[in-house]
Amino acid sequence: MLTHVDHKNQPTMVSVGHKEATERTAVAQSIVELPDEVMQHLKDGEIASKKGPVFATAIVAGTMAVKRCHELIPFCHPLPIEGCKITIEADGYQIIVRCQVEVFHKTGVEMEALTGASVAALTIYDMCKAMSHDIVIAKTELISKTGGKRDVQKKG
Repeated sequence: MLTHVDHKNQPTMVSVGHKEATERTAVAQSIVELPDEVMQHLKDGEIASKKGPVFATAIVAGTMAVKRCHELIPFCHPLPIEGCKITIEADGYQIIVRCQVEVFHKTGVEMEALTGASVAALTIYDMCKAMSHDIVIAKTELISKTGGKRDVQKKG
C-alpha cells in the first residue's frame, strides 16, 4: 500500500498527528568511487582541492541537507533534528560516506539520513571534478533505522 496517495490516488502528505513521538534514528551510506587522479591527493584522511578540504566540506554540506530535507523531498515533514553525524572514510578507491540522524518525533528520519549521505557524496564529486570526471557515486542505501512501526537492519 502506498502511503503518500489518498483514496483518489492523488499525492498527499501522511498525517502523523495520531502517532506517538518516540526516539528515532537512521543510518544511510553512499559509496563514491574515485580514480587514481583524485586518490593521489588523499593524505591523512582528507583530499585537498582548489576548492578546499573535500571531506570536511562534504560533512558540512551533508549536515545542511539533513536539516533541509523537507524543502527538497515534497512529502517529508520538517523535523527538529537532534543529532547528525557524518563520517567519511577511504577503503581502497571507495569513499564510504555514512550519515546518522537522530530525532524524537512522530515520524522517522530515514529520508534525512539518505539525503545527508547523498549530498555529501555529491559534494565530493563537485569538489573533485576538476581533477577527474571519472568519479562514480555507486550506491546510496539505508543501513538501519530504529523507532516507529518497525526497525530495519541491512543484512551483511
